[in-house]
Amino acid sequence: MNISKLYEEKRCTAEEAVAHIQPGEDIVTPILAAEPYTLMKQLETYDGLQGNRLFQMLSSNEVIDVAPDKLKIISMFMGGTERKAFNEGKIDLLPNHFSDVPRLMKLQPADKVVMAVVSPMDENGYFSLGTNCDHTAAILPFAKTVLLEVNPNMPRTFGENQIHISDVTALVENDAPLPEAPAARLSEKDKVIGEYVAGLINDGDVLQIGFGSVPNAIIDNLKNHQNLSVHTEMIPEKIIELYQNGSVTNANNPFHKGKMTATFAYGSRKLYDFLHENDEVHMMPVSQTNAAANLASVKNLVTINAGVEIDFLGQANSEKIGDTYWSSTGGQSDFQLASHLSEGGRGVLCLHSTTKGDSISKIRPTLGPGTPISTSKNDIDYVVTEQGIARLRGKTIRERTSELIRIAHPAFRDELTFEAKEMGYL
Repeated sequence: MNISKLYEEKRCTAEEAVAHIQPGEDIVTPILAAEPYTLMKQLETYDGLQGNRLFQMLSSNEVIDVAPDKLKIISMFMGGTERKAFNEGKIDLLPNHFSDVPRLMKLQPADKVVMAVVSPMDENGYFSLGTNCDHTAAILPFAKTVLLEVNPNMPRTFGENQIHISDVTALVENDAPLPEAPAARLSEKDKVIGEYVAGLINDGDVLQIGFGSVPNAIIDNLKNHQNLSVHTEMIPEKIIELYQNGSVTNANNPFHKGKMTATFAYGSRKLYDFLHENDEVHMMPVSQTNAAANLASVKNLVTINAGVEIDFLGQANSEKIGDTYWSSTGGQSDFQLASHLSEGGRGVLCLHSTTKGDSISKIRPTLGPGTPISTSKNDIDYVVTEQGIARLRGKTIRERTSELIRIAHPAFRDELTFEAKEMGYL
């Protein structure tokens, strides 16, 4: 096979590439940095769409503008522009466990078109999904059409995120910079939470940790830990520091000993350069990284996630703020359940005790009507605020209520105690 000739035969314009999409087909794109926005924008002027659906997730770009009878846009985890479009009624949201997205796509009867940004082809004819593997790699085997944006700015990573030129329908070339995550600013509350959570992590643990101010604060407090392993959904840039000082060795990673395993990454150019041809990083499909059945054999798995609010039962909402649907479940419930199945596992949910200048408590007697439950009362474990640590797993309703009031902001403890007594919980 002459792979260079094959490449040239499949290289085309974005207009020519999307012409392969037939009416009624489902289009699936990866998360964040691997989102093929050049191809997606071309859909705005493509007249061959009718009854198609675009499944996207955590987009960093503006939502494309296509009439809904031609293309229905469905998010599986909303970023800022998707959030705005959803609340304006322009797109829809598909509830899911992140681990289950490939299975959900298989349930849809329409043929699948995968579009993605990839690294340049190697000498053996393989492209890499680079920062990503996510749901996309698991959908590729049953996709009818594969359309790629080849971008030299995409790092080449290793793992189950490789695409051979022979499996590609068409490709376009693009050298646009990859989207980068904004720097996370740490508040004093974040720093205190970071110290508390770091105290729950032991040498030799396997960590699932993400991006944001609280994860960054936790990582700042792990630099004296030893022999940590990272098996996570998203690779945060801050984790590089734990590599550089030797805290992360990945010696206890059961999936690929000596390697960090993850399903996607998002950060600045520094992170992308760290990932490029780094054989200590192995990318896996989300159907493997997040599946609780796979994670049950991982000893001492510590999962760290963020919450918006929690009630006395231990039900946590991590996806809706007030009346605004903010995100989705993502991998939180996947990993929270996995932490229970893991021998020595710990599931940690972090949240500030208050919001809006300490005027609203995030620990509530009950969640409001219409509030989604991201982590159930049966799966909750540790809850950490800047006021302290409460372990709810194995606790009764009355014990949970007392524990949560203890880590609530002092200004709300009397009010919460009164409500608990009114409800018969204390």
